[in-house]
Amino acid sequence: MSPLKGKHIILGICGGIAAYKSVSLLRLLVKAGAEVQVVITPAGKEFITPVTLSSLSQKPVVSEFFTANTGEWHSHVDLGLWADCMVIAPATASTLGKMAHGIADNMLVTTYLSAKSQVFIAPAMDLDMMAHPSTQANIESLRSYGNIIIEPESGELASGLVGKGRMEEPEKIVDVLEEYFSKSLDLIGKRVLITAGPTREKIDPVRFIGNYSSGKMGYSLAEKFASRGAQVTLVSGPVALKIDNPSVTLVKVESAREMLEACTHVFPDMDIAVMCAAVADYAPKDVAERKIKREHDDVPVIHLVKNPDIAASLGALKKDGQTLVGFALETDHEVENACEKLLRKNLDMIVLNSMRDKGACFGTDTNKVSIIASDGSRMDFGLKPKCEVADDIIDFIIGLRKKFMID
Repeated sequence: MSPLKGKHIILGICGGIAAYKSVSLLRLLVKAGAEVQVVITPAGKEFITPVTLSSLSQKPVVSEFFTANTGEWHSHVDLGLWADCMVIAPATASTLGKMAHGIADNMLVTTYLSAKSQVFIAPAMDLDMMAHPSTQANIESLRSYGNIIIEPESGELASGLVGKGRMEEPEKIVDVLEEYFSKSLDLIGKRVLITAGPTREKIDPVRFIGNYSSGKMGYSLAEKFASRGAQVTLVSGPVALKIDNPSVTLVKVESAREMLEACTHVFPDMDIAVMCAAVADYAPKDVAERKIKREHDDVPVIHLVKNPDIAASLGALKKDGQTLVGFALETDHEVENACEKLLRKNLDMIVLNSMRDKGACFGTDTNKVSIIASDGSRMDFGLKPKCEVADDIIDFIIGLRKKFMID
């Protein structure tokens, strides 16, 4: 049985010569048991008729915001909530640019912007358009948003030239989707705890001790776990990020002790816990009740006390069947320090990154990690968008649980 059986899939079709392949893709998706809703751009209808697409999908094709003769409104929001994934094939250079910059002037782009599930994009265009810096920048932006890019193939193009720009074959696109949903089966029904962002330790009512964590890595993990079928509890320190996914429960905290309390409350019911937050190691022993005034007060002496180690605390509570993941941000002796934390905190695996790697760590959209497991296995990854790093981490977790026969 195909893992696509019963899945709700939006198939977006743009105005390019490769639109003829979308008919085969639609047919294969329906044959695999998926329920497919086609959304086509006005230009797409110049290449393939809605009648053909509707007869294959057994659904009216959506192209405009409303039906002209009845005034029936087509809700892109409802479509975004309905879908288990969205596939845009072919994706033209024009549509890639609109998607990357939020130019919502047609039904396909507004549906993309409303999508709550994983989006797959299969570009198709002439080789010069594909190679243009603006197109490449748009593709990288879309990749950084968490979209999966199905790279085009090299071959003979409609222009008669030969180069990269041919939309991937429908059979291979279906393979990508089946592989994605096969992985998701491992997480359906699983409960996952994730910590994210910094903590703030108050000095007085207006000042605090903190760090530069943006929370992007933890939020990417939450989105990816949820898109792959898990029920996620995200315990987040103060960040400027938002998350809008019905499978993610957001718990906002400020201090390390608040984060510990929130984590210990839910941890006994979790299958997986990922400690991604950058928790402050120390907090002021005493918090001033009023703002410390430079003009009237002496230079304050702040006495610090150790904050609780949240990962180690959960490691002491961990039961059989639970997987506990830690993070280590190091400046020197990286692997040695990470392995020491792995052992001391009773972790099953640890994700290591180094301050010496440009483009990794705090505030960036990319990361470069190594993953080390308690059995000594290790994988090193290159610099990637954090959304892709999240997939690497999740895949490693799933593989580790299978290795130790954890259902």
